Amino acid sequence: MTMSREREISTRRPTSAQLEMELRRRELTLEARKAIIKAVKTLIVFAAAAVLVVTLLFPTIQVQRGSMSPTLRDGEQLILITVGRISRGDIIAFHLGNQTMVKRVIATAGQWVDIDEVGNVYIDGTMLAEPYLSGHSIGERDIELPLQVPDNQFFVMGDNRAISMDSRSRDFGMIHRDEIIGKNIFRIWPLTAIGFVK
Repeated sequence: MTMSREREISTRRPTSAQLEMELRRRELTLEARKAIIKAVKTLIVFAAAAVLVVTLLFPTIQVQRGSMSPTLRDGEQLILITVGRISRGDIIAFHLGNQTMVKRVIATAGQWVDIDEVGNVYIDGTMLAEPYLSGHSIGERDIELPLQVPDNQFFVMGDNRAISMDSRSRDFGMIHRDEIIGKNIFRIWPLTAIGFVK
């Protein structure tokens, strides 16, 4: 073997310092990969937990039919909150049979409800101001008035009084607290109408 050939081989052979540096680089690469995998796993667990919490505390529903028009329209999507007190004026979603419905709370437990011949609503003898209505209507009514709302129940009506099936009907009745999914806090669809709902 010639001297030049030996020199060429020795220059290609890595030094111990180079070997140590390469080993350290590979160790760091492996550690970085492990850290990234651990971070991704943590993010997946966190995201799944967040989705679960949001789904339980803030379920979403889609409005069907036009009984809450003009406040809510068919096809709009809402975020609900499942905790907190239900008060008069709140828009709630609830189960009725196998349907999910959306109506406005008109009276709560213990309050007296009356409706006059043109559709004005009275709570405990005082006419209810309802700026969310586009017009008054008797609608479908076959209950005896005035009536007092029982404990743990709510008298509900749709904002489109002419077509809404609600607590004015015996078949519909009042809504028990256990049937309530949550109250509406935010409209998320369509984007042109996004925002809090009153």
